Amino acid sequence: MPVKIRLQRHGKKGKPFYWIVAADARSKRDGKYLEKIGTYNPNTNPASIDLDIDETVKWLQNGAQPTDTAKAILSYKGAMLKNHLVGGVRKGALTEEQAEEKFQAWATEKEAKVTAKEDSLSKAKDDSKAAALAAEVKVNEERLAAAQEVENEAIKAAADAKAAAEAAENVVEEVAPETIDDAQAAASEDGKEE
Repeated sequence: MPVKIRLQRHGKKGKPFYWIVAADARSKRDGKYLEKIGTYNPNTNPASIDLDIDETVKWLQNGAQPTDTAKAILSYKGAMLKNHLVGGVRKGALTEEQAEEKFQAWATEKEAKVTAKEDSLSKAKDDSKAAALAAEVKVNEERLAAAQEVENEAIKAAADAKAAAEAAENVVEEVAPETIDDAQAAASEDGKEE
């Protein structure tokens, strides 16, 4: 029975989540499997992978063939390297301790790279938030300046209107006594004529 290490899709539409399984090559993609050896979630950045490396190496030693995508994931997590080192131990090229030491050195280096990537992503996210906040503050200041300018123009227009009304009132007061006197004189003349 040929065994494949492959991905089995789970999750909802548009949000895939995969199980990494050892399955018979003749079974359906999401069908019966022999053993679940890990999970892969591509929805996070960087993608989160949980893999039982020892079980994966056991399956690889027994002849299981990974698919292309599964092989990339296994290489990323170090299962292919560990399988290679176990093969070297079996041939006598390395001791068990040397193989474990090499694997641990590689794992710490890989962890440092992943941490650096996560840090750079979070820094980029923080920088973009800071830039957006600065742009928003600038826009708000421009809006406040424009609103203040409109308010100043309205106050100036109101003051001009008030001054014009006072000037018109003064003109009316100056003209009004003369016209009142003329009106009274005209009324008294009309009264004398009758």
